[in-house]
Amino acid sequence: MPETIKILKGKKKVVALSQFARESARVSALKAKLHVDIFEKDTLGVPRLSNGLCWSVSHKPDFVAGVVSKEKIGIDLERIKDISDALFERIIEPEEERHFRHQGKSTIFFRVFTAKEAVLKKTRDGIRGLPKVKIKEVVDEKNLVVQYIDKKYLVENFYFDGYLASVTKDHFNVQWTLE
Repeated sequence: MPETIKILKGKKKVVALSQFARESARVSALKAKLHVDIFEKDTLGVPRLSNGLCWSVSHKPDFVAGVVSKEKIGIDLERIKDISDALFERIIEPEEERHFRHQGKSTIFFRVFTAKEAVLKKTRDGIRGLPKVKIKEVVDEKNLVVQYIDKKYLVENFYFDGYLASVTKDHFNVQWTLE
């Protein structure tokens, strides 16, 4: 994160992080040899197509994430930290928790939360759809199958520097880059 953004506060920081996340998406587009003109959102905050391409971004105070695709896509990013039992139980149902083995509560929580968020961004339904998103399978340490309403999505997790990012990948091969 550039120092010029780190020193900002409040709304100015959020706006700068959002713009920096869009730059991250622009890098994603270039790596995929795709051309994006502009990153705009509609009145509900849903990303609009740019040159027929879909995009998604996420940002936290220390990192941003962005992705561009020919198909709908979603990405989410969170710092792994301790969470309360109440929050864990609010987001993760007991049936979902049973899919995970040998992972701590915080890792499970953020794998699930970021995966659900990525799917909701892909479907463009937003956080209001959270109760309808369910973890159906833990494929391995990096991949989850997530069901939203009647459709299943493959989501890939990426761990780095105490953070976890999740992206909907379905049939794509994801290539993560830290810059």
